[in-house]
This record gives sequence, structure tokens and C-alpha cells, in this order.
Amino acid sequence: MQLQSESNPALNTVTAYGEDYIEINQISYGHAVHFAPEGEIHAWSVKTVQDISADVLRALAGLSDTTPDPMAFLHGNVAAQKPEDAPEVLLIGTGLKQHMLPAHITGPLLAIGIGVEAMSTQAAARTYNILMSEGRRVIAALLPLQENA
Repeated sequence: MQLQSESNPALNTVTAYGEDYIEINQISYGHAVHFAPEGEIHAWSVKTVQDISADVLRALAGLSDTTPDPMAFLHGNVAAQKPEDAPEVLLIGTGLKQHMLPAHITGPLLAIGIGVEAMSTQAAARTYNILMSEGRRVIAALLPLQENA
């Protein structure tokens, strides 16, 4: 399905998708991808919804695996903090159908203020284009349209 007739070459735009591809800036990818409005399009090692973990989402959001300071409670800084350059939301395209992600997977990001939305890949592609065009800090991770039960 063709999504946009025009795209800004400076921003990553989902221009089409089909049964076995996702097209970004009129370049077709035959595998899962993740990307932000600016920068490279990356292959996503996730093959099915079951491969998505809290660590996978943290990596998508660009959060480092830093060990929490065990003495942070002394400074009143117990809760994890959202980095300034962190995305506002991660859009997870789960393939042909929407598959909700369990709370134990999305909870760590939600707790620091990063939204996580799982939806069909078609819906995620359309939502990404809207948020990206509004200048929002969004990351899309899209599985191909195959059934990912």
C-alpha cells in the first residue's frame, strides 16, 4: 500500500508497505526494521512478537545498561530518570495483527515517561508518519506483515 506520494528526504518516512516489505524513503526492506525521523534505518533482530523483551525496548530507546547507584536513595533520586534525548514514544509494529505487549515488558519504559504503543505494522507506519511530521521524538520498530502469532 502506497502511503505518501511525497517525502522529505531529510526525514525517514514510511512510503509504502506490503506483505513482505516495508518501504522507507522509497527504499524497500524485506526484514524487520527500526528507525527514528533522522538517521539510519537499522535491521531489527526481532523475528516475532515473542522475541520482544524489556531489554529489546530499552535498546530501541537508546537507553544504556547502566547499573543503578545503590546510594541514590541518600540523594532522594531513587527513580530512574528519562534522558533528555530519549524518545517520547516507541511504536511497535507487530505484523499483520495487533499483539499487546505484557506490562512487565513495557513497564520499565513507561515508568520513566517513554510511551510504548504496540499495534499492527500498518497502523504503526501510519502513526509514525503523523508523529514524525509533527516533529515528535518517535521511534518505529516494524515487523513485516506476516502473521506473528
